[in-house]
Amino acid sequence: MITTERINDIFDKIGNISITVFGELCLDAYWILNPEGGEISVETGLKANTVQKHYYTLGASSNIIANLAALKPKKISGIGVIGNDIFGRELSRKFDQLNINCDGIIIQDENFDTAVYGKTYLSDNEFPRMDFGFFNKKTIQTDKLLLSNLKKAIQTDDIVIINQQVPSSFDEEFIKELNAIFDEFDDKLILLDSRHYSSKFKNIIRKTNSLEAARLNGQKVEFNDVIPTNSLKKYASALFEQSNKPVFITQGAKGIIAADKNGNYEVPGIQIIGKTDTVGCGDTALSVLALTLATGATACEAAIIANFAASVTAQKLFQTGTANFDEILKVAENVDYIYSPELATDIRKAVYIKGSDIEMCCEESSLHFGKIKHAVFDHDGTISTLRQGWEAIMEPVMIKAVLGDKYSSAGETIYHRVCRRVREYIDKSTGIETVKQMQGLVEMVREFSFVPQNQILDKWGYKKIYNDALLEMVNKRIEKFRDKQLDLYDFTIKGSVDFLKFLQNKGVTLYLASGTDYDDVVSEAKILGYAELFNGGIYGAVGDDEKFSKRTIIKKIIADHGLQGTELLVVGDGPVEMRECRRKDGIALGIASDEVRRYSLNTEKRGRLIKAGAHLIIPDFSQFENLKKLLFA
Repeated sequence: MITTERINDIFDKIGNISITVFGELCLDAYWILNPEGGEISVETGLKANTVQKHYYTLGASSNIIANLAALKPKKISGIGVIGNDIFGRELSRKFDQLNINCDGIIIQDENFDTAVYGKTYLSDNEFPRMDFGFFNKKTIQTDKLLLSNLKKAIQTDDIVIINQQVPSSFDEEFIKELNAIFDEFDDKLILLDSRHYSSKFKNIIRKTNSLEAARLNGQKVEFNDVIPTNSLKKYASALFEQSNKPVFITQGAKGIIAADKNGNYEVPGIQIIGKTDTVGCGDTALSVLALTLATGATACEAAIIANFAASVTAQKLFQTGTANFDEILKVAENVDYIYSPELATDIRKAVYIKGSDIEMCCEESSLHFGKIKHAVFDHDGTISTLRQGWEAIMEPVMIKAVLGDKYSSAGETIYHRVCRRVREYIDKSTGIETVKQMQGLVEMVREFSFVPQNQILDKWGYKKIYNDALLEMVNKRIEKFRDKQLDLYDFTIKGSVDFLKFLQNKGVTLYLASGTDYDDVVSEAKILGYAELFNGGIYGAVGDDEKFSKRTIIKKIIADHGLQGTELLVVGDGPVEMRECRRKDGIALGIASDEVRRYSLNTEKRGRLIKAGAHLIIPDFSQFENLKKLLFA
């Protein structure tokens, strides 16, 4: 969608940009409580809460300034009001550290407290916030100074951000004065993000969320309503027509919709395997939108880069984080998009190839069938079911590792919180090398802090515990196979081996690529009797060497054979191989099979594979004839 060269070009220009942020200057206060609590008060008889750790970061418009500072424009100015209090002094100190121009910041001594979002945490659980400054009363003189400072900034800077989050900060008269300024400087870049008064502004570049976009288009929506992407595209276009200026609609994990004179664009959300914290993501997106637009970037380019940046911030826990150039580029180089989230979660939207169970998850015209020369297959769950049930083995291994000595004594709340976290991680990481999954486990053990640091194993230690348990199950199944109690069709997805033979007869070079250890993949393929079909080679994990990852293998096959897009077919039941195929413009065939029965649809797998980018979904290979006609039309 955008090259890293183009991103670097835009980033180079940011160094020449002057920008001002006008809005509520806030602090985010983090108070981390000690689970043991404090002493019992002599006066009240109540047990006190004890703050184990506390820290303060820039929030609301101040956090936008912090995000801008991370991207190093030429000059950043702030316009707003703070109180003559300890929080105001801390905010000013932080601005000084960032070298922010504070000439436009007003200190109001009376009836004004610096705005603070107080966030209290106990064992990762956030209590209701304690907010300061939500009933402030600005004086007439303060408003006049603010408007004067804003007018100067619009005249001198490349772009100005207007950000409103606290309800009491704007009133009708103040909004009227702002609109008069926007009318006067209609040719200037002014980007608005207003939580409560968006509908009252005009002649601005608009950034809003999906619910507010619906309301701006006259729709009545509630807090939990889900707005379809197609509707949001229409809303974005309508809002652009009203102002003739770019519009951006953020959808959280579903990405960003953008509209400008060239049309509208859907920038998909980004898959993040680890734990996320979305606090501050909107501020990051807003800051990147402003700076990129000021360099002359299109609305589409700005939305794509802002989406990358927001995914960086989402991975920074217990803070209103920022994203710098290197972090954004790292995401851009290996981005994992979430494709068709609405289709993935609603099987009623499924579209099938006529007369078949083959689901087409994209526009059929976007794929050019009949050119397949090489095919990469995942192993477990795609061909073999020898390891069926591996999740049920990995889950208790991870839960026990996280809880440590508290495994038997942990309360219901803690136990189920760990279970949910582990299941979510396994679901997202399916298909990657086992050792990488175990590195994620190491991070989870540290995150929950139930196990002392000196007792936490490394990824190899946890992998051995898991592999030992898994191989015990696999070896029992292999024994039954060798004793002829069970045969090939008891341990393979229906029709998979016949499909492999068909492809080989068509002259397609076949590869087997698995996240399982190489020796085990080769051994199991030989035992089941189809190892020789993979004339392109068998690949599995070798330590944590990146040379044997699915990403590297697919990249190497394309480079070695000069393949073009749909000359490559990738077949698998895990998100990893689907994403890598989409990244290289191959044909991604998802196998969403019920591994227990070895045929029929597993709806959970279906959703997972569609989000990872599968073009086609089949429940098994019983659709052999239809699949053959489709792929080799």
